[in-house]
Amino acid sequence: MQTTQYYQEAFINYLNAFTVKREPLNLYEPVNYILQLGGKRLRPVLTLMTAEVFNADYKKALPAALSVEVFHNFSLVHDDIMDAAPLRRGKETVHIKWDTNTGILSGDAMLIMAYQLFECYEPQTFQQLAKLFSKTALEVCEGQQYDVDFETRQDVTIPEYLKMIEYKTAVLVGAAMKMGAIVANASKSDQEDIYSFGRLLGIAFQLQDDYLDAFGDPKTFGKQVGGDIIENKKTYLYLKALETLNDKEKAELTSLFSSVLEDNTFKIDRVKQLFKSSGSAEATQEAIKKYTNDAYKVLENLSISENKKEQLKDFGHALMKRTV
Repeated sequence: MQTTQYYQEAFINYLNAFTVKREPLNLYEPVNYILQLGGKRLRPVLTLMTAEVFNADYKKALPAALSVEVFHNFSLVHDDIMDAAPLRRGKETVHIKWDTNTGILSGDAMLIMAYQLFECYEPQTFQQLAKLFSKTALEVCEGQQYDVDFETRQDVTIPEYLKMIEYKTAVLVGAAMKMGAIVANASKSDQEDIYSFGRLLGIAFQLQDDYLDAFGDPKTFGKQVGGDIIENKKTYLYLKALETLNDKEKAELTSLFSSVLEDNTFKIDRVKQLFKSSGSAEATQEAIKKYTNDAYKVLENLSISENKKEQLKDFGHALMKRTV
């Protein structure tokens, strides 16, 4: 196994060769634009890493890794339209830089391109990858719908929220790792276990994203701290706080989460106070540890060396210690 940076650089070189100028420009320029906006490239790195965990050359997994990244960015283009988001990674979103119709059509093209990238594999591998991809893509759509539904519901439960983030975020992390295992011809049991590892790590990753949104360092987080609070998102922090606050504080929190203000300074500060005093902030950190440790337990079943298991744990540790 190589370092994360090594895989990132190898993937970016492969991505740059993919994002060439094509006609019609108004279809493909937005595709290239979103793919080159940057980001952590977490999912494709996991695909490449997993292929080498199971003794395949990571280069063999590059098309599958790119498919995962193209699909992920397709979902971002459409999510940004649904959210009317003006910025993505500090730059104009596709539908703002061009227009909504272009965003829809370019996103559709990206979904098709993601499937096309499997065509370089032999039929059996292609079938396995496409079957996993279809299942995952549908689950991501289901997760997005749950997220939309939760915006107008006042009775969202923690199990429902966890299911939403599992489908919207974690299944794609699991699929990214399983694709690397499929390309490497790993056993079925190893494929399922590495998928479970990625899925559990993905839940921990999203819970940590929720936590950093409220309590991250503005200098390193890369997004506006308190963004979820401003948008009244019913995150794990919010739902956990409602479980333990007294009636007066619960009414205050729900009132704050029904407000739309021009200046959100007081709202952010007060909500964060309630998250801390209720024990929600600490409970969220405990949940992050739980899902991370559950992911590590799955590694015990893998038929790989102890050294490789430790390297996967090290990757998980690094992911959970992030500040961005």
